[in-house]
Amino acid sequence: MTTSEHTLRSEYDRHDGARRTEEPPYAWRAPFSSYYYRELGFVLSGFPVAIAGFVFSVTLFCLGLATFVTVLGLPVLAGLTSGARGFGRLERARARGMLALDVPGPEPVRAVRPGAWGAVTARLTDVAGWKAALYQVLMFPWAVLSFSLSLVFTLVGWVLAFYPAYHWSFRTYTDWPGYRVFDYWDKGVEHVYYIESPWQIAGVSLIGTLLVFLAPQLLRGLTNVNRLAVRGLLGR
Repeated sequence: MTTSEHTLRSEYDRHDGARRTEEPPYAWRAPFSSYYYRELGFVLSGFPVAIAGFVFSVTLFCLGLATFVTVLGLPVLAGLTSGARGFGRLERARARGMLALDVPGPEPVRAVRPGAWGAVTARLTDVAGWKAALYQVLMFPWAVLSFSLSLVFTLVGWVLAFYPAYHWSFRTYTDWPGYRVFDYWDKGVEHVYYIESPWQIAGVSLIGTLLVFLAPQLLRGLTNVNRLAVRGLLGR
């Protein structure tokens, strides 16, 4: 990290109180570090959390708007901001444990007026609650994309990298000389391609190894968006 990058990070941390609790490893050791697998765990576990947060936020928002002309709409929208704060608290905890990013939460809601109606109006004007609801909506498609890319790159990379270790199984348990890439007929002629020669096997393993080292960098870029979103929408 350069001096200018460290200065910018320090100024940013002073601005919102967020701080990194651990620095990422170098690229050559990233695939074998716990840091990478915690990031992967954040993305994979974030998919069901994102579904729940998105459904909760959209459902209550639409229900609140639909009943806004009645008295029922206001408590529903107040429940939206309150529940969104809960999802935001969960997301900050996941970022702290898996993304090595500690983001202080927003100030608690303080009712100006006493009673139940005062609590409802305080929730309706809770900026942090609305920002948390916005986070659930905006980050849902990103969670789907991150889940898909991370899972595919990770699995494909390791499967291809270790292909020499299980290449023998195709000859032993099937009538294939190696992994069959494609097999189709065109004008009565069969076109088939197998991974069977030593050079082909080595090439597949090399491609897999490159993907193994590329996956952590891709995952770092994906989770950096989550870090920015948590700091911008779920922090102080």
